[in-house]
Amino acid sequence: MQSRRNGTTYAGLAMGVAAVSFAAVLIREAGEAPALAIAAWRLSIATLVIAPLTLLFARRELLRLTYRQLLLAFGAGGLLAVHFAGWIASLERTSVASSVVLVTATPLMVAVASRVLFKEPLARRVLVGIGLGLAGSVAIAWGDLGRGGREELLGDGLALLGAVAMTGYLLIGRRLRATVPVLPYLTVVYATAAALLLVGAVASGASLAGYSGKTYAFLVLIALAPQVVGHSLLNWSLARVTATIVSVSVMAEPVASTLLAYLILHETPPVTSLAGGAVILAGIYLALRRPRRPVGADGRSAKE
Repeated sequence: MQSRRNGTTYAGLAMGVAAVSFAAVLIREAGEAPALAIAAWRLSIATLVIAPLTLLFARRELLRLTYRQLLLAFGAGGLLAVHFAGWIASLERTSVASSVVLVTATPLMVAVASRVLFKEPLARRVLVGIGLGLAGSVAIAWGDLGRGGREELLGDGLALLGAVAMTGYLLIGRRLRATVPVLPYLTVVYATAAALLLVGAVASGASLAGYSGKTYAFLVLIALAPQVVGHSLLNWSLARVTATIVSVSVMAEPVASTLLAYLILHETPPVTSLAGGAVILAGIYLALRRPRRPVGADGRSAKE
């Protein structure tokens, strides 16, 4: 029974990572819209999809949220808004590979904070896997530095800001999802992020309308695939596994995004991105690999 539950959880995680991996390519295709406008549209459409489902299937749970739970959910929504504002803006200044790798370089921060705040144990293999993942991220950032572009480095910095915000977002989600069902949680978080991004877009003078039909189509795809499917599955899994496991799994996103950027956008990644991606995958494998159970004298595996 437990193995079946674990299988379902990791399958959901894999689907979530696959869905969010399309975000960078779809955002590039919607490049006619400013960064803040893309983020605002993404969360607004996602809210319009999730909120009716919550009212239909989890209305009572939504109304039962405590003041403290609401405050934490509002905080998670604010961090999600910062995450998307920083990351999407970074895509205007650096490569898809570099931006996605750096914004997902959160596992070490999540692991340390989870250990301090939630007393969650950290296996040595997880720490080594995180270290490999961060080494791969450094390799990709070094490639941008080698090209000597200030815009690329600014893009890397914005991506790192998104990474810090994502860390807080996952940690709050890990705490709340232990007691709050996924639909009410997503409704409050997505609505909060959408409102903040809309205010930010208007305040910055970013145009929220007047795009081509193609851009609107990609804005809808960004909301439905990476957000409604991808981020929602990641939040669903937070009630089943630690925030560290989720953040380590998301490190596979840059590898998939780089491949998609090559196939769809014909954006050839630099050698440093390819090498860094390989190291990241090795780190993910090591961190998520289940240790072998010791075999007793009777030939049976000992229970963990």
